[in-house]
Amino acid sequence: MSHEFVASRLDVKAFAKAGAVLSGQDPLSKYPRLLEEAGGQGADRPVQWEAHGEMRVDVSGLAQVWLHLNAQVTLPLTCQRCLGLADMALAVDRAFRFVATEEQAEAEDEEAEEDVLALSRDFNLQELIEDELLMEWPVVPRHDVCPTAVKLAAQDADFDAAQASKPNPFAALAGLKGGKSS
Repeated sequence: MSHEFVASRLDVKAFAKAGAVLSGQDPLSKYPRLLEEAGGQGADRPVQWEAHGEMRVDVSGLAQVWLHLNAQVTLPLTCQRCLGLADMALAVDRAFRFVATEEQAEAEDEEAEEDVLALSRDFNLQELIEDELLMEWPVVPRHDVCPTAVKLAAQDADFDAAQASKPNPFAALAGLKGGKSS
């Protein structure tokens, strides 16, 4: 039986039983939350992904549904050092185990090393790709080496000159104190 799998409505169990592979390259514009985080830039950049389904037998002899996901994208983000655009590569290489219900997934996810998700006959793989890439987002995007010299000090000659011409408030207080007779 030939089965055609669709990323937006994936029957995860059938996908794993078939040992199927699904891959694609979508424009970033197909992932609205990623695009929004990128400030709307790079909508035509490719998000490349590949998913493998498999059934694995656990120690108790029960077959478990697994999905392995690889995804990557390079986004134009603002470098927090020089404030210029920096191409940042985000990559995901993660395995997921699927269980019967949301409640079971929530309970097992705390103790499991792998990520545990609930089985679905219309699982949206593209949402998972977007979620996983968002979790790889850099806390502080920056170049390894900025292309322009980074100004690390805030100095302004006019500000320094204005400060030098102001009277010292403590000197003025000392003058007032010295002018009083006790």
